[in-house]
Amino acid sequence: MPDSREHPAYVDYTVGDPISDTRAPDGPIAERWDRRRFEAKLVNPANRRKHTVIVVGTGLAGGAAGATLAEQGYHVLQFCYQDSPRRAHSIAAQGGINAAKNYRNDGDSIHRLFYDTVKGGDFRARESNVHRLAQVSVEIIDQCVAQGVPFAREYGGLLDTRSFGGVQVSRTFYARGQTGQQLLLGAYQALSRQIAAGNVEMRPRTEMLDLIVIDGRARGIVARDLITGRVDTHLADAVVLASGGYGNVFHLSTNAKNSNATAIWRAHRRGAYFANPCFTQIHPTCIPRSGEHQSKLTLMSESLRNDGRIWVPVRAGDERAPADIPEDERDYYLERIYPSFGNLVPRDIASRAAKNVCDEGRGVGPGGQGVYLDFADAIARMGRPAVEARYGNLFDMYARITAEDPYRVPMRIYPAIHYTMGGLWVDYDLQTTIPGLFAIGEANFSDHGANRLGASALMQGLADGYFILPATLADYLAGHPRDEVPADHPAVTDAVFQVTDRLYRLLSNNGDRTPDSFHRELGELLWDECGMARNENGLRKALGRIPELREEFWRRVRVPGDGKELNQSLEKANRISDYLELAELMCLDALHRAESCGGHFREESQTDSGEAARRDEEFGYAAAWEFQGTGAAPVLHREDLTFDYVHPTQRSYA
Repeated sequence: MPDSREHPAYVDYTVGDPISDTRAPDGPIAERWDRRRFEAKLVNPANRRKHTVIVVGTGLAGGAAGATLAEQGYHVLQFCYQDSPRRAHSIAAQGGINAAKNYRNDGDSIHRLFYDTVKGGDFRARESNVHRLAQVSVEIIDQCVAQGVPFAREYGGLLDTRSFGGVQVSRTFYARGQTGQQLLLGAYQALSRQIAAGNVEMRPRTEMLDLIVIDGRARGIVARDLITGRVDTHLADAVVLASGGYGNVFHLSTNAKNSNATAIWRAHRRGAYFANPCFTQIHPTCIPRSGEHQSKLTLMSESLRNDGRIWVPVRAGDERAPADIPEDERDYYLERIYPSFGNLVPRDIASRAAKNVCDEGRGVGPGGQGVYLDFADAIARMGRPAVEARYGNLFDMYARITAEDPYRVPMRIYPAIHYTMGGLWVDYDLQTTIPGLFAIGEANFSDHGANRLGASALMQGLADGYFILPATLADYLAGHPRDEVPADHPAVTDAVFQVTDRLYRLLSNNGDRTPDSFHRELGELLWDECGMARNENGLRKALGRIPELREEFWRRVRVPGDGKELNQSLEKANRISDYLELAELMCLDALHRAESCGGHFREESQTDSGEAARRDEEFGYAAAWEFQGTGAAPVLHREDLTFDYVHPTQRSYA
């Protein structure tokens, strides 16, 4: 039953028992991870060979986890829907990876990275998890350098760093604009070594479609071979989901087109709580949308904000070419509003500021949906060769896509859906509410609160995969001696039946609409009502329309071909059926959280200056949702957040 903290009109869910993280040790925060590692039970090397672990995903989190677990001696079954592990979407990350090395001697430290991350997430993340992330960050760089990752270096040979949004130090290590690719290649090399050694069974072009839960524990998955259509079960002693986020629910996003939420959503349907689904990130530095039938958007690295200056014309409706607009008629609005951080304010703030100036009629480009990112001053100050050395591949990518030369004319950028801070609820051990099911990287909710600082996604993925999961998973396995699961166990056959029945329904439905048409309609609805700004009326409108759209989908969708071969329409339809359920939970979560925080901006809750206004006494918690059935009211479990080291304040970057 809703309690007194709920808006009296919110009757779309029920409130269950509170949830808490019982795995994080108490005591001084700087000692908690060391204590947890020491207290965790171990599995001796001989017994590790007896355990099988499933890892779903081969991005930075999944690749690092698979390689490390196999190196320790576990037998790993690893899955990805791509034709090669190295095609995971982590390869698209551009700007860098954070670490508190303080190589610049500019005041950085583990505590400052911890502080910046908690503040940047608008005080909606756990302190224990964030401090551990900052602590482990220094080990990640050493690991990657040892693997041969070609980080940029200064003239003297030391690793170079640069700044990213939301901080005033240079802690971001980078490899030009290809940091994700280079880090993924490092993890892929380590994984390939274990594949060659026979410790990892790699299953590419295979997609997880359900989780097998036996006696309350995760014991395997149901997966479909995307080439042959064969549906098989794979059993193990534990399951690790490293399948990324759910940004593609919006249809247009910076994610790879096939990135999807099926693995985590099917786990949610089996009992894993889903936390903070409304916390989605809008990235301020993307190439603007070009047409009605565009299938995805392209990210331009946040690192460009180090040297590029963002501006719009002072006067609304000014359609002059940028070179024809004199300096005194340009509004460098981020530098004006936030003088301490300027163009390096956090992503949520930079995105809303861009939306505001465009809403005022001062946007540039087609439809006025863009702002300028101008490198003229940087080129004059450093020279073109220096700018090319730092950002050349990004400039080349922009030129190929837009047919405009960013060395001669300013880039045009506009916010777009990028990262998702919500995900499966996990405790300090990265274990979900289903014992034996772990979620790492963007698949979990744990580290970023309501807004992720730039260059922290790669940090979290590698921290989880290389350093955290291998310790906490061992603790779980030590307490659960290996036992065989018969292939004909009722839970196994039931999971297979549910998967095949869903696929049959999709293939046999003789409808008149394509899966893409439903995805596009859902995405536009979410962008309009649950995007950069949300309000009660819009969210209720979306919550009224989504169930109708879902019913229409199952009645009218048409999937050509059959399920015994490569069928991308079937893949799309299957994923979109999950989006149509996830979208409803996202809007419900956004409706119930009647405050603004980070990327979740409720128009009813803002300061006099238009900034996000939190309501800590009412909403200082993580919202963990329990599935009750499609269209049924979910159960909300609150995890109250406490802040003993970084005390909540109104965020200010002025």
